[in-house]
This record gives sequence, structure tokens and C-alpha cells, in this order.
Amino acid sequence: LDTTAMNSMHFVLYMLYPKKRPLAHGLESVATLLTSVEETPEPIPTVIKGNIPSWINGSFLRNGPGKFEFGESRFNHWFDGMALMHRFHICDGQVTYSSRFLRSDSYVQNLEKNRIVVSEFGTLAMPDPCKNIFAQFFSRFQIPKATDNAGVNFVKYKGDFYVSTETNYMRKIDPQSLETKEKVDWTKYIAVNAATAHPHYDREGATYNLGNSYGRQGYFYNIIHVPRGEGGTDGADLNGAKILCSIPAASSRKPSYYHSFALSENYVIFIEQPIKLDLLKFMLYRVLGKGFHEVMSWEPQLETVFHVVDRRTGQLSKTRYYTNAMFTLHQINAYEDNGYLIMDMCCGEDGSVIGNFTLENLKAAGEEMDKFYSSLCTILPWRYVLPLEVKEEEPNDQNLINLPNTTATAMKTTTGVFCTHENLYNHDLLEYGGLEFPQINYTHYNARPYRYFYACGFGHVFGDSLLKMDLEGKKLKVWRHPGLFPSEPVFVPAPDAKDEDDGVVMSVVVTPRERKSSFLLVLDAKTFTELGRAEVPVDIPFGTHGLFNEMG
Repeated sequence: LDTTAMNSMHFVLYMLYPKKRPLAHGLESVATLLTSVEETPEPIPTVIKGNIPSWINGSFLRNGPGKFEFGESRFNHWFDGMALMHRFHICDGQVTYSSRFLRSDSYVQNLEKNRIVVSEFGTLAMPDPCKNIFAQFFSRFQIPKATDNAGVNFVKYKGDFYVSTETNYMRKIDPQSLETKEKVDWTKYIAVNAATAHPHYDREGATYNLGNSYGRQGYFYNIIHVPRGEGGTDGADLNGAKILCSIPAASSRKPSYYHSFALSENYVIFIEQPIKLDLLKFMLYRVLGKGFHEVMSWEPQLETVFHVVDRRTGQLSKTRYYTNAMFTLHQINAYEDNGYLIMDMCCGEDGSVIGNFTLENLKAAGEEMDKFYSSLCTILPWRYVLPLEVKEEEPNDQNLINLPNTTATAMKTTTGVFCTHENLYNHDLLEYGGLEFPQINYTHYNARPYRYFYACGFGHVFGDSLLKMDLEGKKLKVWRHPGLFPSEPVFVPAPDAKDEDDGVVMSVVVTPRERKSSFLLVLDAKTFTELGRAEVPVDIPFGTHGLFNEMG
């Protein structure tokens, strides 16, 4: 067959058959990437292979779980491991590495008792065995205090660095020494019970985040605004933080779980998805002996709602934008174009996946690992397009989108505007298992029209490839090597960049095949080929998120 015929046949097969990744077979065990490691508090040299560009000057900061047991008690869920912070300091083509455990109250108390005494996302701390049986019984009726084990991300407020999780607590961090500083409680500044570990930053230096609150008036999702600041203060400074908008939950008894949100030039977008938290079960989960993740449920009979808020006035749009049940953990980008709001995000059709990442599942081997991976839904990049002005006289059931080059639709209905997505990928992405942990050239293109994004391909339970997506034609470039598991890619722009992809992409690569074989990988972002690597003679577990701290 000639090329034209082959392409036509490929298109027909793509349209006729389910768009799913290949079935797993013979996936290797990643259990060694989920074992406790020692910290490396003093910077050590790395071995450079290839070339690390001399213009890179700063620190690649990473966060994630690094300790999974205390004494005989072990954590149940990957999210529960004690936060281990990593720093790759890059200067003049050389790299040093250091790491420290976050000295959270949770870490210190667990260490002192040599057992887990603070409950985490998937692990319920058991009563003190030294108490009498009556004290143990009644302790189950006490609501556990929120953890300050901030192992999800590095974030910035007013120029200062913090590590964050999804409770009301953060910890200020010295980005050079990784020393744990002040414990910060959001409730001391504004009326929220928790905040995400994925804030957004605008070009004026302000920070936006999303928190929640609940009381007699019901359950609310709150858009948080923190003004710009110079940083460098001795203590934490969130003064001036305010709630920009409060969005009532569709159900106060069963609000939605959220991990992040979207930001465009003029709007904050909260996605109310049908991953539900049963507040009654939450109040009783200690009595029931369940982990926090077990009081969450995926309810696909419900819709997903996009709440659009003017980020300058705090006004919530009167238009109800909604779509079928889907879930998203991470957004790629959002921007405005000729009266439309474009939202790109990593989406799946089964939100039960969050509770599945138990250490027991992740440490499976052989057929059990294949079975577990195959049970997970494929995460794919989707685009939604929302018309910002919807007139009352618009007829129902007609597509309101007049933008070229998109197949996304938005139709006015009796209950709002129903949106369908465009797939931001071609069939070849499925060969890499879909994608997650998306990143862009955030400094210059966040909340603006853009062309490229970077992510991890998920041909395994952890990312096993790095991907560059060119949205013009939805073309992929791939870095993939058997047995190597790269972290979330972070883009660092070149100092004299002219194009969007002028710069490098950094990722920490780990392997279960050989101990002390981790390395910092540096790719040319334009060609997506390796420039160099910095080999680290210590064990590094698979982590979550991070950022690059550029230094003058």
C-alpha cells in the first residue's frame, strides 16, 4: 500500500476502534522507587555526562514522599510518605545535589514515637497503645488534626518559598539549605480550611489559589488572592490575602474534590467535578477506621461544572458552563481568544483513580502489576472552549463556537451551556499511555495563546517517557528509554529566547533496575534531544512536583 492509502486506513481504524492505550504485558516492578531513603543534607558533586548549558544558573527544587514507615507501622498510600525535598544547584555547567526531610510536626512526632501518630491521606493513625482501652476507644471520636506533611509541591508567595500539600498548613523553606522554617496556617489569614498545592502567578506578582470553607451557611470553594511582595522576610508573610470569590457547592453534604484550577488573563476557572467527598463519612472516618481517600467517591451520573470568575472584580459568571462527568488533576493552560475562553487540561473518564495509588498496588509485580495498570483510566489532553458572552436570544442546541481550528462545541440548553471537548492529541499518544504532569513555558506563555506543552507519558503506573506536544498538528517528540522513569518536566527559558521553545527541559530520572543510578536530565526543548545529565550517587524515590529557582 502507498503512503496515502496507509494513512487513510490508519484514520479509518482510529475512528472505528476504541481510543485506548495498548494492554499492559510484562510491566517491571517499581517497588524500589517506593522505599525509604536517607537524606543528603550537605551538597555533593555529581558526574556530568554531555553538556549542561552554562547559561543555566539556579536550583531545580523537587518535592515528594521519601519515608514510608516508622518502626513497625507503614503508610498505606503513596501520597502519605514523609516529604523529602531535593535541590539540584546548577552553575557554570556543574551540578550539586542535596536533600532534606521536611521537619514537619508530623515527621517529628512520628519519629519521636517511632510509629505513625498523625493521620495522612490514606493512612489512619491508630490510638496510642499505651492508653487504657477506654481512652483508646474514645480517641476514635476525635477529629484528627490536619497534617503539615507538605510533600506535594514547592510554591511561592510574595517572593518566599514554601512547600505545600492540600491542608491548611504550609512550611516556609530556605531554598538554598532546604532548612524547614515557619509553619504557616492559612486559617490565621483568611477563612479557609485548606488550599491547593498548585497556585497560579500573574505578571504583576500576585498569587492566586483555591481553598474551601464550610459552616452553617454551607460548603464553599474560595478563590484566594495574595498580593505581590518582595520576599526575604524572616517570618512568613501572607498579609493582605483575601477571598476574591466564594462559590457555593452544588451539594454541601458532598462537595467535590479538587487538586488545581485554571487561570487566564482575566478569569479564574474552578472545575467542580464528580469526585465527591462525603462529609458525614469524613466526620466519622476515624470511628470507621478508614483512610481519608476511602470517603471519596466517583459519581459519573453527575455533570462537571466550570465556574468562571472575573479575577479583578471577583464576579462569578451567571452562565452555567457544564459537560459530562470527567475528572482532572492538572490543567495545561487557559487563555482568551476573540470572546472565547480556551481551557486545556489533562482529563480522564474515571475519577476513582485517585484512591487506587496505594503502596500495595504500586508495589505489585508480574501479572498483578499488569492488571493494576490496565485498570487505570487513560489520562489525555482535552480542550474546552467557553463562549464568554451568551445572549438570551441565542437559540438552544446550536454550536456557539465560531473559532477556526477547533472541534470543541458549546451549545445553549435550558440549564446553561453544554460543552464538549476537542482531543489535543493524535492516535500515536496512546502508544505512550496518555500523559500527565503537564508543563509549559509558564513565565512567558501562561494565560496566553501558546503552541507547546511538555508532560510525562504513562506507559506504566509512573511516567516512563517525556513528551513534547506541538499543538500545531498535534505532533509529538518523545524521550523514552526502557527502565527509566522521568519526573514532571520543567521548562526553563533561555536568556535570549526568541521562540516559545527556546530553552531546556529538566527532569529527574530514576530507575528500579540499579541502586544509586538517578540523574538530572537536561533536554534541548526545541529538538527534545539530550544535552547532558548529572548523575547522582544516591537513591532518589519517585517524586511529585517542583520548580526552577533562577538566580542572578
